[in-house]
Amino acid sequence: MRLKDRVAMVTGAGRGIGRQTALTFAREGAKLVIADIDTASGEQTAAKIRESGSEAIFVHIDVADEASVNAAVTQVVAQFGRIDVLVNNAGVLRDAKLVKMSDADFDFVISVNMKGVFHCSRAVAPLMIERGYGVILNASSVVALYGNYGQSSYVASKSGVIGMTKVWARELGPKGVRVNAVAPGFIQTEMLAAVPEKVLNMMRQKTPLRRLGRAQDIANAYLFLASAEASFITGHVLSVDGGVIT
Repeated sequence: MRLKDRVAMVTGAGRGIGRQTALTFAREGAKLVIADIDTASGEQTAAKIRESGSEAIFVHIDVADEASVNAAVTQVVAQFGRIDVLVNNAGVLRDAKLVKMSDADFDFVISVNMKGVFHCSRAVAPLMIERGYGVILNASSVVALYGNYGQSSYVASKSGVIGMTKVWARELGPKGVRVNAVAPGFIQTEMLAAVPEKVLNMMRQKTPLRRLGRAQDIANAYLFLASAEASFITGHVLSVDGGVIT
């Protein structure tokens, strides 16, 4: 088991990539903290993990709210005494072209996707520094590297995540903490549920492997980066995108 007895906190773990990552970590021996703003889905994920014989708790969290994040981390420390792995997976979309994007939508995406990563990492980092060990994994996106039509706010937030990842790798590396990011391509999750089939086919055609990614593909990347197999990898952005052509 690659994560035996590690305490892993995954934000946005109620569904999609976060849920699959939590389930994958549990199979590899981790104790899971399911952190989500949606109590119902988060509790479901935690219950599923416990049914499989692994340890898991749910904590309510709004990553955009510093007080909520601090309260969640305090709860986790009271339960487990530490956090070994943090996966900053929670994210939102509010797409619109530049001339039609509202300040409110732009700010909302930045507050969750980028400032949320900042809040969670800042809250957890001192715990990791104190123990001389930790792994922080941040969700970026292929669009942060190449841009995408109608996604000013999303691309800005995910590009910011890459920048913070590289800064924190430099700051925290000497303290024994590794920080990496994963940049998924087109992944079949709830976020794509409302996308027309014509657009999905276009996504497949842009991907040399001719399919959309699966949540498990991203979970596998997080698992590798969280494990000892990646002990000399930090400050890296791992693209998991099927070779997407932009």
